This record gives sequence, C-alpha cells and structure tokens, in this order.
Amino acid sequence: MLPTALRQGDTIGVVAPSNPVTGAERGQLERGMACLQRMGFTVRLGEHLRSTALGYAAAPLEKAADIKAMFADDSVAAILCAQGGDTANACLPYLDWNLIRAHPKIFMGISDVTVLLNALYARAGLVTFHGDDVLWGLGRDQAPYMLEEFVERLVAGRTGPVRAGGPRATIRGGTAEGVLLGGNLPGLLKLAGTPYFPDFSGAILFVEAIDITPARCDYAFTQLKQMGVFARAQGAIVGYIDGSEDRPDQPIQMADVLSAVTAEYDFPILKVRDFGHNCPNTVLPVGGRVRMDADRQTYEIVEACIRPRGQA
Repeated sequence: MLPTALRQGDTIGVVAPSNPVTGAERGQLERGMACLQRMGFTVRLGEHLRSTALGYAAAPLEKAADIKAMFADDSVAAILCAQGGDTANACLPYLDWNLIRAHPKIFMGISDVTVLLNALYARAGLVTFHGDDVLWGLGRDQAPYMLEEFVERLVAGRTGPVRAGGPRATIRGGTAEGVLLGGNLPGLLKLAGTPYFPDFSGAILFVEAIDITPARCDYAFTQLKQMGVFARAQGAIVGYIDGSEDRPDQPIQMADVLSAVTAEYDFPILKVRDFGHNCPNTVLPVGGRVRMDADRQTYEIVEACIRPRGQA
C-alpha cells in the first residue's frame, strides 16, 4: 500500500511517539519546522507532542491518539516524527490498523521509530520511510544530501539507484533483491516475539545503531539468527554506526560482527554511510522493493514507493 506524494502547500503533521519534545529542545523543533516551511509545507503539531504524562514520556494512549488523528485528518498529507528515544513500542496495541489502511500517507522517522516503521508495514501493509526526523535532522544540520533526498523521494517519487552519502565497502559479495526491512537494530529487536515483527522471507535487512559495542552487535545479530531472520533474508545493508565507526580504537565494527555471525550464509552484505544517527540520511522505503549489488557497492529502489498525486 503506497502513500501519496507530497507537493508544495501540503500540511505535514509532527508527532512524538517516542521521547517528548522538552523545553530544552524547543529551539530545534522550531528550526525543523522552519526548514519544512522553507520547503513549501505547512506544519501541524500533535496535541501530545510535549506530554510527559508518565514523567518521562507521553502515555501510550496519548501517542496513539496523535498518530490516529494525523492519519484520520485528510488535510494532513504526511506524518513526520519529532525524534527517537525509547518507548515508541508502547503505543502499538492502541493503533487503528483499519484507519491507517483507509488513509495511507507518508510516515517517516528514525531510531526508536523503527518499531513503527516496521509495524505499520507488517500490520497495515503501508510502505513507510526511514529518514531524518524533525529535531535532529531537519532541526540541526540541514545538509544538502538530506534535503535533496527528501524532495526526490517524497515529492518526486524517485526510484532507481540510492545516491551515496559517503564511502561504501563490500563486506560479502553478491547480488540480491527483496523487500527492504529494518532500521535501528535495537529498535527492530523490540518487535521480536510480538505480532508487529515483519516477515523477512525474501527481504533485505538494513541496520544502523548508535553507541553500540561489538558484543551488543553480536547478541543482537545472534538473536535475529535464532529467530530465523538470516535463513530467510536475501541480503543486508549496514549504515553509519555513530560512536564507533570513526574511532581508531574500535577495530571491530558492526559489519564485521554481522559477517562473522552469519558466516554459514552466503547472502551479500554492503556497508554504506547513507543512513544512521548523526549523519545526513537518504530516505528509504520500509516495505519497498530494492536490489543490491555488493560487489559494485550499489543498491537501488526498483519499484514505486510513492503514488503520484491524483492516482487512485
């Protein structure tokens, strides 16, 4: 199920299904909103964006209410998440999957929002988008790569090769094609054992993380292996790993651990710098079909992930 492309003048709703927007973060929120407005969009904030009803986050019903309200409002063309955090999975039981199916629209976030990106696809069949959030992406660096990818994917609906955001490397050679699933590795594992975990049969896994050690990578990938994910997946793409990738004292990286844990499999593994924490992000369709060539260090979106405006 594809959402409809954005166009200038559209309203973008902003919700906070993970961490709330605190007073200290108000400036970044405003900068992110101003960035969207300069791009030609109107911004509408969720009612509970700043709620700390639990003392550390909004109540699950508050988070779900904001998401449902944005999907139900036909004047809202897309939904962007304010930021990540820790508790997005709490709202999953309270979402209305039939409502989401009846009002498919762009839903984008990163980090802890991985739980929603994959759950919305798994339960409602909606293609969602992994990309920069309002505070830490649009509200901070506003890198040309990030802004160009936002427009190309969500307004123009561009498919084809994903532009490189930095160096790429072949970890394990080969080619593969499949539905793209994943995002933040710890976030994805929050769905393990729940009705919201997506089916990885024939899928391509993409992963990133922040401040993760080789040992934590090991147990995370081992858990996915024991769940049967790697026996069903066709390939893997590893993004930018903030907190370890640029440290000379960290010789063992996530891609190395993934290769070791999955040594009995022959699926390709590609290392890129196109998505992750604290780097400019491309916009990737969770549930969209992609093709990868690890030997040539390329991957591409091979089917439409956005419905052109006016198309039923």
